[in-house]
Order: sequence, then C-alpha cells, then structure tokens
Amino acid sequence: MKEIDITRGIIENHVADLMQSLKSDVVIVGAGPSGLVAGGYLAELGVNVTILEKKLSPGGGIWGGGMGYKYVITQDEAKGVLDDFDIPSKPFEDNLHAVDAIGLASGLIFGAVRKGAKIFNLVVVEDLLVREGKVRGVVINNTFAMMNHFPVDPITMEARAVVDATGHEHDIVRTFSSKNDVALNTPGGKPIGERSMFAEPAEDAVVTNTTEVYPGLYVCGMSTAAVYGGYRMGPIFGGMLLSGKKLAHMLAEVCGK
Repeated sequence: MKEIDITRGIIENHVADLMQSLKSDVVIVGAGPSGLVAGGYLAELGVNVTILEKKLSPGGGIWGGGMGYKYVITQDEAKGVLDDFDIPSKPFEDNLHAVDAIGLASGLIFGAVRKGAKIFNLVVVEDLLVREGKVRGVVINNTFAMMNHFPVDPITMEARAVVDATGHEHDIVRTFSSKNDVALNTPGGKPIGERSMFAEPAEDAVVTNTTEVYPGLYVCGMSTAAVYGGYRMGPIFGGMLLSGKKLAHMLAEVCGK
C-alpha cells in the first residue's frame, strides 16, 4: 500500500465521474429529500443524472428531525417511495407514519447512489447557462472558494434540464430571476416568497407546484413554496418525497425514457 496509489485512486475515480457528468441529461441542485428521490428514480430509468450539493453532507433538512427529535412524519401516499428506497417506517395515527430521520436521510442518499445517480458535494451552483431562451446547464464552483470569496473562476456542466431543489432559499430560481430580464411561470413572473406554516395545504401544494418554471428549469420540494407562494409544513416529508417522484416522471418524458 502506497500513499500515492491511494491519492491516484481518489483522483482518477472522481475525475471519471465528473467527466461523465459534464454533459448530463438532468442536473439537480440540492441533495435534500425531493432532489434525492427524483435523482434516484431518474437514474433507475437510465437517465444520466447529476446531483450537486453545496454542503458537506447531503440530506437537506432531514437530519435534525423536528427540533432535534429524530423522527419525521410521512403520509400513506408516500409510503411507496419509502418502500422503493428500502426505508422502514411505523404507523402512527390515521394515514401517518413515523420515520427515523437519520434512517431517512441516509437511506435516500444510499438509495440514490445505488440506483445510479452521481452526487457531488461541496459544489455551489453560482449561475446558469442560458441559450436562446432556455436553461442549458449550470455554472459551478467550489464551496470553500465561494465561502472565502476567493477570485476563482467557475466551470460549467451542460444539461437538458436543471432542477432547483435547494429548498427554502430557492437559490437557483432566485439568482436566475434577479440576473435576467425574464418572466417565470408564476403569477407576476417572479418568485412570490414562502408563506407561514400550514401543513395540510402545504403538502398538496409542494406536489402541485412541482413543475417547469422556465424552459429547461424546474422546481421541486420546498423550492416550490418559495417560488409559488406556498406555505411551509415543518417536519412532515410526504409531500417532499412525492414531489421528487412527480418530477422524475416529468423529466423521464423529457429525456425520452
């Protein structure tokens, strides 16, 4: 065992994955629940899907459960997604299931990778590629360079579709809207902003508003609430999982799968 061989194994395999992702069918920005579900289902269908996460750990807001209590809740309607990713749950009250938050986060991450999605952490999407009125890819940089405001130029990835799965911050749609004179597929043509908590309509709206917000640019998960003015819902994740599943079906058609 030589240290240089360990280093070479890391670099060669990382670069091989990166080269395959430079021209993806779908780039999903944000490795939270909806992004991981969408990426897993798409990869399972043979779509070349890349998931980019700016933090060290994928999983989004799942890990902390509700205020640090390590369980989250889903509905019956989302049980099929849990089963598809081999994530255990236990019934709780009518139509509800309790899910260990750590098991859910780690299960979605492992499930997406096992199904064939490529996840890159510590990557920030700072801008989009836009050509002839359509989003065509992402402009990426290293998280640490961005955190420290280093003057490091980004690189790019091309994609047939880009997904904003960045959650409450809706980083991608917000940046795109502020930098370009465009009208989004929203009332008023701009992000509306997230409303206060109201769980039941929020869960339905997350799925309903999983859609194409501009040609080539899609939203899912909590990004939909910020973009379309939906309510927040707290530590119930069924809508997030179903949003990812809906998005996967939409983009599978776009990619001819």
